[in-house]
Amino acid sequence: MSEDRARTTNRAVDDAFDPVAFLETAVQHASHEDVESMRMFLCETLEEHGVTPQIDQHGNVIATRGPADADTHLVLNTHIDTVSPHVPFERDSTGGEGSGETENGDVIRGRGSCDAKGPLAALLSAFFAVDPTHATGRVTLAITPDEEVLSIGAYELVSGAESPTRDADAVIVGEPTNLDVCTAAKGRFQGTIHLSGANAHAAEPETGVNAVAALESALAAIRTFDDRDDAPPAHPQLGEATLTPTVVEGGAATNQVPADCALTVDRRSVPPETADGFHAALTEQLRIAVPDDVGLEFRYTDRPTPFLEAWDTDPDARIVEVLSSASGGDVRPFAAATEASYFAADAPTVVFGPGVLADADGAVAHAPREYVRVDAVREAARALEETVLTIVE
Repeated sequence: MSEDRARTTNRAVDDAFDPVAFLETAVQHASHEDVESMRMFLCETLEEHGVTPQIDQHGNVIATRGPADADTHLVLNTHIDTVSPHVPFERDSTGGEGSGETENGDVIRGRGSCDAKGPLAALLSAFFAVDPTHATGRVTLAITPDEEVLSIGAYELVSGAESPTRDADAVIVGEPTNLDVCTAAKGRFQGTIHLSGANAHAAEPETGVNAVAALESALAAIRTFDDRDDAPPAHPQLGEATLTPTVVEGGAATNQVPADCALTVDRRSVPPETADGFHAALTEQLRIAVPDDVGLEFRYTDRPTPFLEAWDTDPDARIVEVLSSASGGDVRPFAAATEASYFAADAPTVVFGPGVLADADGAVAHAPREYVRVDAVREAARALEETVLTIVE
């Protein structure tokens, strides 16, 4: 798209939709326990700009622009839920302790300002920039309701028989990336290792089977898990997988040989490892290490949707090239697990948006000091508009 055309498009879009004004109001809609208020505000915004959204049975908001039979299909996705507790909206340029950098302009603070209502505002700006009467491609806006919890909306969106996103040629997922284009992320699996033995009096420990003592062998197996011959190699973008013990429980009395012990582990996977593959490999490694008289079972934490597995997109994919050129940002992995995991199974997927997960002063997203720079929101909107129009017009 030419520079003159980009400027003309941006002026027209700015007259119709202001992503910063949208964000200011969006942050004031608490969506940490119930997203209904935020979802209605999103739908009202779409309707005000001539778009009729649909809300499916799982709470996803779906809207499209462009011909239904288009050869090119681009999906724009993010989520409207936030973590608890709600943090009130503020906007100023005075700075202050823990407020984030303000030298480049105003800062919007509050829960959702960067994760992910700031990215949503920028995606909406790009979505509204598409003129359905001139577009040769189709753009689908797919906004999910529960990314911070179980991702039921996203899973049902991509796996349903009539999925509106499955035939996508590319997907942009809005998250705070500091305007970098992220092409990969580690997966996250969580499960608990259950060790079982037999109670006995601690004065005669040999008459029982000590499940807590067997934990020593289990921890050794965890430490060496990624040293095995069939372990996934380091990923060119993500590096090595990690396996971390996080929570342990065991024993019932101080004078009794414990019959039970449970150890929870956190796995950050890299492609091509899958949840099923990890479960089988860890179970085998533990069975070899743990004494034969100790019962062993490794169970994933119950959840109604699959875990967010590791994913990657070719850094040379067209969506990466176009968006990174428009934004001027780096091409790199994303640090957190996102619903991009579900979309990446079907199409080249990138994560992009204004804001940061953390800055030099500490955590930003999911933290009481959550903020996003106003100039970053506008720059993300501009880059996304240019990208979308380049692909679908």
